[in-house]
Amino acid sequence: MIKITLPDGSIREFASDVTPMEVAKNISEGFARNVISASFNGTTIETETPLTTDGNLILYTWNDAEGKKAFWHSTSHVMAQALEELYPGIKLTLGPAIANGFYYDVDFEDQKIVEADFKKIEDRVLEISREKHEFKMRPVSKADALEMYKDNVYKTELISNLEDGTITFCDHATFTDLCRGGHIPNTGIIKAFKIMSVAGAYWRGDEKNKQLTRVYGTSFPKQKDLTEYLELLEEAKRRDHRKLGKELELFAFSQKVGQGLPLWLPKGAALRERLEQFLKRAQKKAGYEQVVSPHIGQKELYVTSGHYAKYGADSFQPIHTPAEGEEFLLKPMNCPHHCEIYNVRPWSYKDLPKRYAEFGTVYRYEQSGELHGLTRVRGFTQDDAHIFCTPEQLDEEFKKVIDLVLYVFGSLGFENFTAQISLRDQENREKYIGTDENWEKAENAIINAAADKGLNTVVEYGEAAFYGPKLDFMVKDALGRQWQLGTIQVDYNLPERFDLTYKGADNELHRPVMIHRAPFGSMERFIAILLEHTAGNFPLWLMPEQAIILSLSEKYEIYAKKVLDLLENHEIRALIDNRNETIGKKIRDAEMQKTPFMLIVGEEEEKNNTISIRRHGQEGKGNITVTIDEFVRIVNEEINKTLKVFKV
Repeated sequence: MIKITLPDGSIREFASDVTPMEVAKNISEGFARNVISASFNGTTIETETPLTTDGNLILYTWNDAEGKKAFWHSTSHVMAQALEELYPGIKLTLGPAIANGFYYDVDFEDQKIVEADFKKIEDRVLEISREKHEFKMRPVSKADALEMYKDNVYKTELISNLEDGTITFCDHATFTDLCRGGHIPNTGIIKAFKIMSVAGAYWRGDEKNKQLTRVYGTSFPKQKDLTEYLELLEEAKRRDHRKLGKELELFAFSQKVGQGLPLWLPKGAALRERLEQFLKRAQKKAGYEQVVSPHIGQKELYVTSGHYAKYGADSFQPIHTPAEGEEFLLKPMNCPHHCEIYNVRPWSYKDLPKRYAEFGTVYRYEQSGELHGLTRVRGFTQDDAHIFCTPEQLDEEFKKVIDLVLYVFGSLGFENFTAQISLRDQENREKYIGTDENWEKAENAIINAAADKGLNTVVEYGEAAFYGPKLDFMVKDALGRQWQLGTIQVDYNLPERFDLTYKGADNELHRPVMIHRAPFGSMERFIAILLEHTAGNFPLWLMPEQAIILSLSEKYEIYAKKVLDLLENHEIRALIDNRNETIGKKIRDAEMQKTPFMLIVGEEEEKNNTISIRRHGQEGKGNITVTIDEFVRIVNEEINKTLKVFKV
């Protein structure tokens, strides 16, 4: 008998050679019908793999990320079979699962795949799927594997780098592929499939190698799921921050300025300024002090911090001055500068914590192919702050930062999030600086603080910063997509590297602990995600213009100006559209600009000292007529509902 430990900690005994699927059936026949993949002692296995030793078993369904991975990887095999049948003589290479689907890189040689071919490929994939072929793994000797793929240089290269005794093939129907495993039980589970696109891709990602054709696809266990996914993609296109940013005149890019360097237009700059002031007010209440540091620093500064070793090779090259041997770098991070600000004078334990905040612009050289609107840029502004505290203050300070992050999310409508505890890789420690003792203290501090605050957390190994562990806030937007927004990090290492000290109650010098935090992360990325989350319909307190005044004719422009002055007295952002256009055209343009309120003024409004309100997105619901004071009350009540009060 062997003992199988399940994720809930329960242990069940089975005869040796029991399969994951048999374990699933032992739990529940209904559950077993949904199981599509498994892992045993951390290794992905097939649902029919015999288990011969004690161990930890996880059973995956479509609702699990690992279940989807197995589903999509299996579909890539089926698509590869269909491609071989429809395009004889092609050479297959690799076909992994990726986010929301999979791809297969193929050498089509003198053949070509075009969009008109997609339908016949999709039909053949579904035909194969309906035949319910089982996926079966088998070991193969290196010699046999090389013989099998003697006419495929790509598979031969892969096999040549594998050890004899570690090579496996996966069979289904008449198709065989070199594969490490991780499949669904049979093709019949695949009910919906679609080719999403084709693109060029160099073998092994090296432009010196031959360019292959990358065929992207996705699949689902129900046709309804595919339909919903495609609808979601269409909605994502409508919400694309690059499209909305252009339509709302928030930001632009210029080839002359340079790739990945956004230009903020007046409306976008005003939006950024409101976000900055919103956070600065909360930070001031929480005891932060604003500092400003330069955009460049001597190379030695970043060598000391470790950032040069981390970013130097892939960053902007050093700036050389006329002085021999003098080198500067564009600032990749604000932390080293803040360490030097702390070091300006000696501190006592009575002075701590010190909380330095800065909206500091940093620069990193991203490859041009990785740039994407505001979400991946070369110059971006972080809402950075660094807290220098005693070890005894660490827990309380960390929890206060969590409160600040939750305040930001609550005021901006991000309600669905998970706190990810990002720790070191459990095996590869080479990419991190600092001692094991310091890392353990930092990791425990984050784990305990998150637990005390009752956060919904997950643990991810290998996701820590090179100098310390993090608490990353993973937010789901209105489309269900997950983004990393906001981070808090505990750092025992930079204080050592910069020899930061404070005098303790014992009159001895001690090392402070450093907390890095950025609730927004970067202004650019945060605004991009907020744009897509809200589809440009920002919370009322953040909108560039909260109202636009539309006069029915020139006769009422004086009254329109009076309304504008009264609104400005109440700090409501408004403007007058006095273009020589029809009222219908003005309303349509205001709708396009996402302006929350359209205030229409004409003869009746002027006579009664009122305004007629039309709300954005409520076509056909009719206007309401109110006094200006009533409108001010409506605006303030809505702002107060969404803009939370930060409590220290």
